[in-house]
Amino acid sequence: MPAADADLRDDSPPPQPSIRLPFDPITKERILNCSVHSWHPRYRTLTPKTRLVPLSPSFLHYLRSDGIILPPEDNERDDSDDDSDDESQRDPSIDWPDTHEAIRDTIKELGGKVHPKLNWSAPKDATWISATNTMECTSPNEIYLLFKSSDFVTHDLEQAFDGCTGAPREIPYHLVLRKSIPSVITSMEFRCFVRGRKILGICQRDLNHYDFLPSLVPTLQDLIEDFFEEKLRNSFPDPNFVFDVYIPQPKERARVWLIDINPWAPRTDPLLFSWLELLTIEVPESPVVTDTDGEALEEGVVHLSLRQDTSTSEAEEMQELPRLPIFRIVKRDDPEAYSFNTPLYSAHKLPREVVDAGASVSGEGGMKDFMERWRQYEVDAANGTLADSDDD
Repeated sequence: MPAADADLRDDSPPPQPSIRLPFDPITKERILNCSVHSWHPRYRTLTPKTRLVPLSPSFLHYLRSDGIILPPEDNERDDSDDDSDDESQRDPSIDWPDTHEAIRDTIKELGGKVHPKLNWSAPKDATWISATNTMECTSPNEIYLLFKSSDFVTHDLEQAFDGCTGAPREIPYHLVLRKSIPSVITSMEFRCFVRGRKILGICQRDLNHYDFLPSLVPTLQDLIEDFFEEKLRNSFPDPNFVFDVYIPQPKERARVWLIDINPWAPRTDPLLFSWLELLTIEVPESPVVTDTDGEALEEGVVHLSLRQDTSTSEAEEMQELPRLPIFRIVKRDDPEAYSFNTPLYSAHKLPREVVDAGASVSGEGGMKDFMERWRQYEVDAANGTLADSDDD
């Protein structure tokens, strides 16, 4: 019955395959090269003052464990409680006293205020739990609270090699403590994308519009390109990577601070670019300069030719290639400049009651009160006695 067959036939177009980004295979070696413990010794003089604390297996077990149990404050310690059967009251740092002491000493060494991160990621998604809503920490417990609340840190611990090729590799985990920089100018932080040891793109890290930035772009680009050529281009082991810089005083010969190095991989946020764009930008090849006999000249030797045999098509093709690097900033009319309704990392935040429970925490002394409120929150949630939140 052809008519019936025609009625049942599906004439809709077949589903289109999703676009697969043309990344080269991402090896575990490349991910490790972007770990702070790997690159910081080589570029130590280029970064703000930073110290690395090796993390013991027992401390890593603590970070991976469920729940948030913090060591008692120094003035609350009681050795008689070391053998307590109540896990919620037991001091977890008994299992890693050397690590706990090293973290406390390093905070003091760096002036008492630090910004923490693990090998690759900082707990930016957990600042809601901090008294100051920032990553600045003044005590070990503030660091533990941020790390235990962060999905970014959990990713470093559990999924660092997701999607990677290569033989199994051991990860030497480190706590990275960076001395706090007073009055950081977030508009002067930039992300730079390197492919084939050439900078293809530079963009803001702070996705807000600043009226003064356009006039500074030529100076900023010169500073970043000079920094890359002199410090990173030939010394970093991978040809493709992403690096972040901070330029507090954008003027000629200004200091450029290296803040971080990230893998050339989908896990790194391309910000004002897209990975498809960065992977497909055509890069003009550096011409090989030869003499009249076709012999290559030494590097740095300039050879002028008066021949005018360049074809029209070749000239047009050269004109169509973009000038690199592409420097991209948020313009006044860009949607990114007006994304007020979507708080940063909002997908990682917890209910309002949890945030309210920590709202009055102030300094290390308030940590005990916060934990008591947290436990009460869990009890209320289990009993269904939490008050309805105000959606307004």
